Amino acid sequence: MSKGGGYRSIAVIGALMLAAALVAPIASAQGQKVLRFIPQADLRILDPITTTAYITRNHGYMVYDTLFATDAKFQVQPQMVDKYEISKDQLTYTFTLRDGLKFHDGQPVRSADCIASVERWAKRDALGQKLAEATESWKAVNDKTFTLKLKRPFPLTLEALAKPSSNVPFIMPERIAKTDAFTNITDPTGSGPFKFVKEEWVPGNKVVYVKNTDYVPRKEPPSWAAGGKVVKVDRVEWIYIPDSATAAAALNAGEVDWWEQMPPDLIPVLAKNKSVKVENIDPLGSMGLLRFNFLYPPFNNQKMRQALLYVIDQNDYVLGIAGNAKNGHPCYSYFTCGTPLASEVGAEPLKGKRDFEKAKQLIKESGYKGEKIVIIDATDQPIVHSQSLLTLETLRKLGLNAEVQAGDWGTLITRRASKEPIDKGGWSIFHTWLVGPDVTSPAVNFAVRGNGQKAWFGWPDDAKIEELREAWFAATDAASSKKAAEAVQARAFDFVPYIPTAQFILPTAYRTNLSGVIIAPVTFMWNVEKH
Repeated sequence: MSKGGGYRSIAVIGALMLAAALVAPIASAQGQKVLRFIPQADLRILDPITTTAYITRNHGYMVYDTLFATDAKFQVQPQMVDKYEISKDQLTYTFTLRDGLKFHDGQPVRSADCIASVERWAKRDALGQKLAEATESWKAVNDKTFTLKLKRPFPLTLEALAKPSSNVPFIMPERIAKTDAFTNITDPTGSGPFKFVKEEWVPGNKVVYVKNTDYVPRKEPPSWAAGGKVVKVDRVEWIYIPDSATAAAALNAGEVDWWEQMPPDLIPVLAKNKSVKVENIDPLGSMGLLRFNFLYPPFNNQKMRQALLYVIDQNDYVLGIAGNAKNGHPCYSYFTCGTPLASEVGAEPLKGKRDFEKAKQLIKESGYKGEKIVIIDATDQPIVHSQSLLTLETLRKLGLNAEVQAGDWGTLITRRASKEPIDKGGWSIFHTWLVGPDVTSPAVNFAVRGNGQKAWFGWPDDAKIEELREAWFAATDAASSKKAAEAVQARAFDFVPYIPTAQFILPTAYRTNLSGVIIAPVTFMWNVEKH
């Protein structure tokens, strides 16, 4: 399919989908305040524990709640928890739930639900796994009070339970949370501020949520994921529009209220409309990355991975993702630039001038035999698509047998879980991005881990990185923490679990009749009012 023909057909499909999505709810939504929202991707997976995809995380925040939450000052605040106590020896935490917590099926939220949910989350999340290693037991005292007993003090316990981004320790009913942590749940019953309307969910088209009238918000003002989650609309419709021109036209015309994430080339178009506000609501920005598949040639070879460090130019990726240098910059760190653990230790191969001869020498030393390299791409995700095309161009300049296999984001996040070889639908490289809070330390940066089959998609296996992460957790002050993080990074630039490609900001756009949009690295839909 030609590029032009492909995009024209996508535009037509997008227009038809938009029409279908907008017509259907008119009768049912009469007299209701309906917030129509274009999400960053199609919602395919409902389980925020089995995937780190941000579209599923955002869905999670709609329907679930958390025991604790992180506010805009990076402080941990109680959320579902009313009060808690920590023993003097730092080994026993006692939690008591707030009054009035109910699941969407009318059942009260119990201690058993919280324990099962946290235990399931801890099997998949990098920080959760560390908490689990330090845990002796979780026990219900009664239906509203439960305890966590540790084998040894774990200073990041509350930070883990308040983790703001993927994976978030959302609380589910015990019957659902007992599902194997590697099997997707399909029942979206939560206790959060919105209810998922499963019968109106049309994958590839529309997701519908309605206000949970039984939800009891906290009294504090909202701040990131903390505080009062007060819902000010009756219904939220996520309308998936893969073609950006169709999405921009819909927002300009007032057919939708809010577009989560737009490609940079359309910012000037939308900024001209006085009824549309283009705003950066992400204070830290995001980090782009290139992820390898470690299970098969050629990137199961360390020298092949190192070769790419010498030819990736982050300046190209900044422009590809963000459109201009105002919305991004290089970041030669495995930890979010602008945060305490960021550094350029070990980054010389990536930071220096591109060296194709050095890269070709490493490729030769790796014994590369012309194996096909498949980059799985998502054309409906500008962040992913621009990176994929840049990487393909670089690989071909190196004389590698590379190709892009394009689909949509929903397909990519499903396919990246495959451990099959290339000829059976596997992959070699995928691109994605992580929001700033997901990359601030060795505790939360799940992509840097080297724990093999338990690792994030790509499954790198490196005992040295894990040993250095352990040393970071053992650090007792800021200086030793910084030194330990630098050791993790130095090893990462040698082992290359992934390549950081850029730090960038993509603004959001919404109609000026909306107010209350929360400034945060995650898109939250409570507190938003439609006038």
